[in-house]
Amino acid sequence: MVRFLHTADWQIGMTRRFLSSEAQPRFSQSRVDVIRRLGRVAQDQACAFVVVCGDVFESNQLTPQTVRRALEALRSVPVPVYLLPGNHDPLDAMSVYTSAVFREEAPEHVHVLDGPGPHRVAPGVELVAAPWGSKHPGRDLVAEALSVVDQGPAPAGTVRVVVGHGAVDELDPDRRNPASISTGPLRAALDEGQIHYVALGDRHSRTQVGDRPGIHYSGAPEATAWREERPGDVLVVEVEPGAEVRVTPHHVGTWSFHLVQERLGSDADLDALDARLRALPDKDRAVVRLALRGELTVAQHARLEEVCARHRDTLAALDQWGRHTDLAVLDDGTDWEDLGLGGFLATAVEEIRASARPVGGAVDEDGAEAEAEAEGAGLGVGEDRPGLEEERRGEEAAREPFRPGRDDDETSARDALALLYRLTRGGVA
Repeated sequence: MVRFLHTADWQIGMTRRFLSSEAQPRFSQSRVDVIRRLGRVAQDQACAFVVVCGDVFESNQLTPQTVRRALEALRSVPVPVYLLPGNHDPLDAMSVYTSAVFREEAPEHVHVLDGPGPHRVAPGVELVAAPWGSKHPGRDLVAEALSVVDQGPAPAGTVRVVVGHGAVDELDPDRRNPASISTGPLRAALDEGQIHYVALGDRHSRTQVGDRPGIHYSGAPEATAWREERPGDVLVVEVEPGAEVRVTPHHVGTWSFHLVQERLGSDADLDALDARLRALPDKDRAVVRLALRGELTVAQHARLEEVCARHRDTLAALDQWGRHTDLAVLDDGTDWEDLGLGGFLATAVEEIRASARPVGGAVDEDGAEAEAEAEGAGLGVGEDRPGLEEERRGEEAAREPFRPGRDDDETSARDALALLYRLTRGGVA
């Protein structure tokens, strides 16, 4: 029996555009720190080695400091580590794996799987590697690596593990992708006993391919995006020829991504949103995207802005998912003139008041009566009565509530609102 740790997609050196200059260093450091944590898992679980299935580094153009810090973290892993070049860090002319820093400073127990086909890594253990030599190979690299393995069942006492990177045909949305990994031949090889496990990288979500153990994506050990499912894990794999593979996930990640979808329309809804954000653990490593819909009064929208500003100070990032956000601001009758505002703010207030729909005033009765009169006279709206369609469109635009940030908001009134909110709460800090 062989036990090893399967991981992938460390992407050391990754940056995220939605992170602030204060949060990005924490994110970068976490991708190095997780190497030490998974090393402890390998030690605690008595793993014989660690295999990293591609995209160890975010790219081949990294600073020497970034590479050195990764190598220093790898130095703490107490078992041999095998690195597979992937699409982010292929073995091309500029490969990080052939750089002077890597060649001179990589620990002795860290090895690069730099050739396709079997690599004997221990007595009775072979890794069938499928390294990437470029970002666009144009062929199934795993099938190519498997083609040089002896046909038929593996010799008695030999465990073979395929180490690959890329999308499998079952999960690849691009069915015409020539680099997709074909799962049919892999299942046939597993059934025959030619190979015993397929360790894959590229998919950041921990995924079992098919309905039985044997082909797995470990997922990324640290989360990188909202769409990922079950990130932050590594897999401890036990393989014994003739027995079913045993795969056990271990959580090592510290970052989390949250999509918060809410419909807002009352103070109670705002209370619930505030409580939901407050309950998030490890806020300095939590990234939140808001998808908010509904209608709020100006005062309620002011409070929403305050809630977001407060949580933005403690979260790693908080932003709004624009195409899934549709919040209308209603005029609640507040007498803004009493604030004595002037200049740009006064102009913005007037524009907002003119655009906001009065609470309870969804329908313009004069406009409705005009349409009714036209229909009663046998005139279709915008048909035989000149100018009625333009009139109707103008009335609908006037009735439409103000939506901060919409594309046609040329006055950038949302920025003015944010400042106005703070003024009404007692001044600008």
